[in-house]
Amino acid sequence: QVQLVESGGGLVQPGGSLRLSCGASGSYSSIDVMSWYRQPPGKERELVASISRRAWTTYADSVKGRFTISRDNAKNMVYLQMNSLKPEDTAVYYCMMEVLARGIYWGAGTLVTVSS
Repeated sequence: QVQLVESGGGLVQPGGSLRLSCGASGSYSSIDVMSWYRQPPGKERELVASISRRAWTTYADSVKGRFTISRDNAKNMVYLQMNSLKPEDTAVYYCMMEVLARGIYWGAGTLVTVSS
């Protein structure tokens, strides 16, 4: 079993920054892609950013230039640095990891609220 735990969410004013973290624990061999998704209130879950084991990254157009995804393979951690936050970034943010030979795992989510 693999467990993912996110942290770093909270309330921030527009223009502010937050850094989300997600760690994996349990029994597994290797993690391939690590991603962050988000689900705004009343909307469907959407991909925010992904990073491969070799650090190839992809971003949603709405966050390009503002968010940065990174990972630490030794610690099995993934991070999302969010700058210049906007009210429309308000959502529950979920960590997702693709574990080789095991499948896809999700964290429980962490709430990010951007409001003055």
